[in-house]
Order: sequence, then structure tokens, then C-alpha cells
Amino acid sequence: MSTCGTIFDPAGKEQRLFELEQQQSRPDFWDDQAQAAAVSREAASLSAQLEQIRSAEKGISDIQTMWELLQEEGVSEDSREQLDFERELRQLATLLEGLEIETLLAGEYDEQPAIVSIQAGAGGRESADWGEMLYRMYKMFSDRQGWKLEVTDETEGEGGGIQSLTFRVEGRHAYGFMRMEHGVHRLVRISPFDRSARRHTSFASVSVIPETPAELDIELKDEDVKMDVYRSSGAGGQHVNKTSSAVRLTHLPTGIVVSCQNQRSQHQNRDVALRELKSRILAMMLEQHKERVEDLRGVQTEISWGNQIRNYVLQPYQLVKDTRTGFETSDTNGVLNGNIEPLIWACLRWMRSSASSEPA
Repeated sequence: MSTCGTIFDPAGKEQRLFELEQQQSRPDFWDDQAQAAAVSREAASLSAQLEQIRSAEKGISDIQTMWELLQEEGVSEDSREQLDFERELRQLATLLEGLEIETLLAGEYDEQPAIVSIQAGAGGRESADWGEMLYRMYKMFSDRQGWKLEVTDETEGEGGGIQSLTFRVEGRHAYGFMRMEHGVHRLVRISPFDRSARRHTSFASVSVIPETPAELDIELKDEDVKMDVYRSSGAGGQHVNKTSSAVRLTHLPTGIVVSCQNQRSQHQNRDVALRELKSRILAMMLEQHKERVEDLRGVQTEISWGNQIRNYVLQPYQLVKDTRTGFETSDTNGVLNGNIEPLIWACLRWMRSSASSEPA
């Protein structure tokens, strides 16, 4: 077996995939839809991983063959054969980098859908516009990943933009990737709303939790959950269905409040809100164990200077820098258009390095 195959254990993954496919073939598989969805997600993830491993194995074999031929023929550095070899080598390096990231996405909830909330900081229209920009960045990133994104609740800023917004994203490694975005994000730019064209600084916080796994479903007492029904706000809701019957759920013992207004019926809105409420209660329960806090949600901080995890500077120079890892790029347009994989990958590596350096 190749080195790649040994490192990533395709035999173990194939056995697990076989077991999941056996479950999927049972006539009663979809009787428990939540559990069936979880099994289907795991099977799809394993299938994709195996495809990557096989492609990497073939790529390594092809590169070895091409290199041997180049050595035998003694071609020049600018020959077509040499250029083809370099192109194939770059493609293989990218594929192997993706496999490396796979090893960093083995957390307990990394395959779960993610519930993401964006909250604009102080600053009125400027910060609300920054909230809208962040949502657009995550929407485009989700599209790049082939994920399904659904806005569940939104409050528009007084002059436009987003004051707060919650969305659910489902797809391969959804929570594993998005948990790297949890924290305060800072934008520096020439304000489009300032007639004097002065430089402004805006903040927004991003909160990310995993959706409650089917096997950890939380039972809630009816008397512990207060439900309010209202119409979707006329001034806002640019990303939601304004004809929905909005639902707000309050968990009385903890004070957790969630809302949903994007579905077409009160019943559907309640189901979505209840799912989010259970996820937030689970996150709170896990936070009671200190060793899980940073892994699951990070430390809650004020939405202000000095607490940001990432800076986006558009003026007087172009730079996006993650304050945790030190990773930076001048491709600000690319980042704001959803190309945040390099930032997330750097953060995953940083987390691995931090964990390995902690004393036992």
C-alpha cells in the first residue's frame, strides 16, 4: 500500500462506510429522520475522503513515473514535459494539503451542521453594513463548499445592513470549518457613508455552535419553553420570507432566546427555532466543563478593539490578518468574496500546534 494510503487508513474508512451503507439499506432507515440524516452525512463524508485518498495515491504514482522519465530523458527546464511535471506536482501538493486538513477535522461535532450568528457592534449604519459584508462572505464561502445555507432570523440595521442575523449551514465539515470564525471581526476602511471620506473602524461578532446531534437530543419540558408568535418585521428581513409567521422561543430556566421567521408556517418556524434552542442549551451545558469551552465556542468577549480574532484593513493598505495565527494576505477582495479557506486552514493548524504544546 502507498504511504498516503497508510497514513489515512482507507481500509478502516471503507469498513465504516460499508457499515453505514448497510444501515441505509434497511427498510426502516428513514423512520428516524434525524438519525438517518446523521448517518447519511457521515457516509457522504467518508465517501469523499476515500475519493481524495485514491486520487492522492494515483497522483503520487503518476508523479513518480513522470520524474523517472524526466531523469532518463534529461529534458531541459523549459521543456513541455518539465512544465507538465511542475503543473502535476502543484496539483498533487494541493490535494495532499486537503488531506492534511482532513486529519484536523476529526472533532466530535465537526461533521454537524453549524448555527452561525452575526451581531453588529456599536456604530450604527457603518457596523450594520459590516455585518452584511460578513454574511455575504460566509454565503459565498458556503457556495464554494457546496453547503446548504438557510437564514433563520434577521434584524436589519436602521439605515440598512444587518444588525443581527442567524443562519444554519449544512454540509461536509460545516461546523469544523465555521468554528474557526467564532469571535470578533474588525474592519478598517474609508466609509462609504461619510461625506468627508474619513477612515472608520467597525466591529461585528460571529458566534458559532454545532447543531445538536440526533443521538444527543435534549428533552425540554413544555412549561420551560415560552413561545411568542409575531409577524416578520416589515423594515427588515431582506434575507427571509416576509409572509412567515415568526416564532420566538424563550427557555425560562436559562434565559436563552431564539427566533425563526423564514419558514412558511408557524409550525415550521417553531421546529427550526426548537432545533436551535436545543443546540444552544447543549453548548451551554458543555461550557460548564472548562476543558471544552475553547474547543466548542471560544471565550465570549466585548465587540470592540483589542478583542478581535481577525482584522480586515481596506485603507490605507490592503491586508487581512488573523490575530491568532499571524496568517495574513493582501487579497482582501478574494477574502470578502468567500475565499477564506487559507485563513481557516491556518487556524486549524494553529489549534493542533497549540494542543500539542500544552503540558500533559
